[in-house]
Amino acid sequence: MNSSKSPGLAGFGVLKNTTCHTEKKISVFFSIIFMTVGILSNSLAIIILMKAYQRFRQKSKASFLLLASGLVVTDLFGHLINGAIAVFVYASDKDWIRFNQSNILCSVFGICMVFFGLCPLFLGSVMAVERCIGVTKPIFHSTKMTSRHVKMMLTMVCLFAVLIALLPILRFRAYQIQASRTWCFYKTEHVEDWEDRFYLLLFSCLGFLALAISFLCNAVTGITLLRVKFKSQQRQGRSHHFEMIIQLLAIMCVSCICWSPFLVTMARIGINEGRSRDTCETILFSLRMATWNQILDPWVYILLRKAVLRNLYKITSGCCGAHVINLHMWELSSIKNSLKVAAISESPGSSKQINLQPLSSMGQ
Repeated sequence: MNSSKSPGLAGFGVLKNTTCHTEKKISVFFSIIFMTVGILSNSLAIIILMKAYQRFRQKSKASFLLLASGLVVTDLFGHLINGAIAVFVYASDKDWIRFNQSNILCSVFGICMVFFGLCPLFLGSVMAVERCIGVTKPIFHSTKMTSRHVKMMLTMVCLFAVLIALLPILRFRAYQIQASRTWCFYKTEHVEDWEDRFYLLLFSCLGFLALAISFLCNAVTGITLLRVKFKSQQRQGRSHHFEMIIQLLAIMCVSCICWSPFLVTMARIGINEGRSRDTCETILFSLRMATWNQILDPWVYILLRKAVLRNLYKITSGCCGAHVINLHMWELSSIKNSLKVAAISESPGSSKQINLQPLSSMGQ
């Protein structure tokens, strides 16, 4: 049976000769736990980000918060849709022949797997680019990175991810039921056609490209902030940048750790034409690792906030009896003071105050 040319029966060939066996009770348990924890975590992160966005609507941090909200919302819907389909498949005893005669469910599942896999990676790289522009080109950022432009960027990223996910359908290539019979994706077994290899390599290359852009932009942003900090005594105006770069570095680390096994596995299958040594259990493990990315992403915004970090500092200093961080410097570089400085610099009389400041210091 040539499943690539028969969309209505695509993937059923793997059901006859599957060598991958998963424990149903354990798999259902993992799926329900992943979905529940992911929904709760992302919902909490959305509430936190929306409150922060209301406070910083007119500030430079607003564009970052808008992108971060888009990332968390994408993760939330990924857990809702993919998790619900996975639980349904397990509850139906993975009998795809019974409930997937027209291959509609497998196609929807595969499209969602690709979209909700690539979209968070793309958004993470866009957030890194936005922060890099905000730190290295603040004037350009303040004039061009408005809320309208950020929403357009979000829309373009989502549309590009949708296009990649729909590419096999547009080419009349159906998504395949994988050997574990629990999820659908590109063809990963007996890959012989160049087009099937192309989809696997395209997915892996786009994922690695997004991670590389995030790493490069975060490195440039971090180096620029450190140079400014060491050269200038005025740290107030840059403190919110440091908070955001810490969150971006955490997102990048989480994405690299969670997604690298799956991206490497898909690339290896594409290069070796499906004759790689990766077993079904290995692929399923790397997929679960990638799922953890959508669970850990919201905790970056929940935990890596100034209020939480300050409480952790108090607990740590109380337990250790040592002042790890100078609290006075922490207060000077708080987000509140940085926003005051930014507001003063944007006021009409700021230029006069800046020009008069050196004269007053000379007079003293």
